[in-house]
Amino acid sequence: MNPHNKSIDELKQIASQVRRDIVRMVHAVNSGHPGGSLGCTDYFVSLYFRVMNYKPSPFNMDGEGEDLFFLSNGHISPVWYSVLARAGFFEVSELATFRKINSRLQGHPATEEGLPGIRVASGSLGQGLSVAVGAAQTKKLNNDNNLVYVLMGDGELGEGQVWEAAMYAAHNKVDNLIATVDRNYQQIDGGTEEVLALGDLRAKFEAFGWHVLEADGNNFETLLPALEDAKRATGNGKPVIILMNTEMGFGVDFMMGSHKWHGVAPNDEQLEIALQQLAVEKASDY
Repeated sequence: MNPHNKSIDELKQIASQVRRDIVRMVHAVNSGHPGGSLGCTDYFVSLYFRVMNYKPSPFNMDGEGEDLFFLSNGHISPVWYSVLARAGFFEVSELATFRKINSRLQGHPATEEGLPGIRVASGSLGQGLSVAVGAAQTKKLNNDNNLVYVLMGDGELGEGQVWEAAMYAAHNKVDNLIATVDRNYQQIDGGTEEVLALGDLRAKFEAFGWHVLEADGNNFETLLPALEDAKRATGNGKPVIILMNTEMGFGVDFMMGSHKWHGVAPNDEQLEIALQQLAVEKASDY
């Protein structure tokens, strides 16, 4: 069972706090990826504070008897670290070590540091869906009825391995899997449709044999029902995917909608502006 199950109003407050964590983390070390992290905050908060079945402590690498989450686009680690800490996997104060020497919170998630919540190293783009498919098949073999979630960036859909995994999942009826694409139309070099046009993703995934849903990833009122629809669609012989429309940098006006904030940290003045825009009733900054 999800140990939180927060209301939408509570989710909104948590999301603002997480966004505060993100901009402060990348500012402190002048490195990291705020744009995609801010855009996907509502998705992560929805999963960990409302949707997923998991046990934050004691953390178990195998994840038997609970839902699993894998982050394919590992560069948006700031949002995942913040949500894991806020959900009780480790102390919030550890967020202050982000990207520092000997920190468990590396720029891209890894397993050798033993950070609770992380089950696979990620950041080499295009691999996350394959990992999630394997984990989902393992759950079937273990008669474990819980689900596997994975998030991918739309830019990484240019990797051929994604589509190999998509074919494999449909062919093998991996129907305990819910994949999500962060469809923000931005990647490090510019717009996705300029770098390598993705075209009609719904038609593509449907042609590959997937059950396809769409959602506004920056609106809890529509995102939560889409995630519930996705759960109801599992177990019907098809893998499930949500095409989640988000805006890069969401919540900070000068970062929104631009690929330029894919991997750039705010300066001192920009941090203060961002924090003013991310008001929280009772901020608990680390």
